Amino acid sequence: MHRPLTAILADDHAIMREGVKLLIGAMENVSVVAEAAEGETLLKLVRDTKADLLVLDLGMPGVSGVPFIAEIRELAPRLKIVVLTANIEPRTVRLALEFGANAYLTKDGDPEELGAAIEALRQGGTYLARTVRFAVSEPDRSRMPDAQEIISPVPLTQRERQILLLVAQGMTARETAERLGISQATARKHRENLMRKLDLHSTAELTAYAVRLGLPTG
Repeated sequence: MHRPLTAILADDHAIMREGVKLLIGAMENVSVVAEAAEGETLLKLVRDTKADLLVLDLGMPGVSGVPFIAEIRELAPRLKIVVLTANIEPRTVRLALEFGANAYLTKDGDPEELGAAIEALRQGGTYLARTVRFAVSEPDRSRMPDAQEIISPVPLTQRERQILLLVAQGMTARETAERLGISQATARKHRENLMRKLDLHSTAELTAYAVRLGLPTG
């Protein structure tokens, strides 16, 4: 019989936490002992709660994306970290593993994968959602253009090129934030700064600019 495991849930959406709690509640020998909706609270919980598992959303307020995993790892070297996010960008998946995540699940994946991931971690292994395994095995298959490949008449930073690429795909500020592992406020600020720099005044104009540069649209 497995020894009981304790888990911390970290997601800024209460409905997501409730859903994950229901899934975990149906598992044997796993229980949720704490919850966080932003980064500062989470770091305190990681310090003060001797939990075995952390289910982590990378798009929460106060979370600096993938590097935040390294902060957690420093505070709790033995904590098993399960990333649960909408971000399926191959580079993010690979970086999450490099920074110390033990499992990577997607919010649109099969709920049963959470149980499979926890079981893999019990056995000392890692787990990748089926939808992102290609990121490790075939990172270049049918990929989107890399932000570095975008050539703009107005010089753009790496982050500005990423924002432009995602705007072209029709992504909202929320989706952009989750894809890049930043806050929604930061995503909106980047978009505003980009429009100001290009002297554009709406998302539609920004999308049209992206089309003129030959970027694929969503």
